[in-house]
Amino acid sequence: MAINLTKGQKVDLTKDNPSLTKIVVGLGWDVNVFDSGVAFDLDAAAFMVGQNGKCPTEKEFVFYGNLEHQSGSVTHLGDNRTGDGDGDDEQITVDLSLVPANVERIAFTVTIYDAESRRQNFGQVSNAYIHIQDMTTGADLIRYDLGEDFSIETAIVVGELYRHNGGWKFNAIGSGFQGGLAALCGHYGIDVA
Repeated sequence: MAINLTKGQKVDLTKDNPSLTKIVVGLGWDVNVFDSGVAFDLDAAAFMVGQNGKCPTEKEFVFYGNLEHQSGSVTHLGDNRTGDGDGDDEQITVDLSLVPANVERIAFTVTIYDAESRRQNFGQVSNAYIHIQDMTTGADLIRYDLGEDFSIETAIVVGELYRHNGGWKFNAIGSGFQGGLAALCGHYGIDVA
C-alpha cells in the first residue's frame, strides 16, 4: 500500500526495499472546469542535478524534447498534450542502479506549456499528484497530492529523489515558480537561449 505524503515530508525508498532499482514516477492532473478558449498542455520533466543543485550539462534535463538520459537511467515516456482520461498523464521511469555517480538528486517538475501567452496558471489546475511505483512488482510505494495551494505559478517542483547513505529517499516538495519552464531551467543551471 502506498504511503501518502504531505508537503515537506521525506520517505526512504530503499531502506526497507534494498532490491528496488526500477521505478515509475507518474504525474497526473485535471484542468478545472472553465473555458479559457485554449487547451492546457502540461509537461512533466526531470532535472538530474549534482551536489551544487545544478544540472552538470543540458543532457541531464529529461523532458519531451530529450526523452532519455544517455545513461539510460531516466526515461520520459512521452508528451501527453491533453491530460484527458484517468490515471497518470505523463510518466518517467528511473533505473536507480544506472544513475550516474555525479547525480545527487532527480527533481520532478510540471510546467504549463506556453502559459503566459495562453494566460494559464496552476490556479486553474486541480488534483495534481505524483506517485512512485515499483516497476518490477507493480506495487505503489508513495503518493503525494499537491492540493490547491497554487494561484499564479506556471511551474512546480513536485518532488525529488535524492541519495542518502547509499540508498534513495523521496522528498515531497510542492514548490511553485512563476516564469514557466525557463524559470525552472534557470534554477537548475540550464541555459535557455
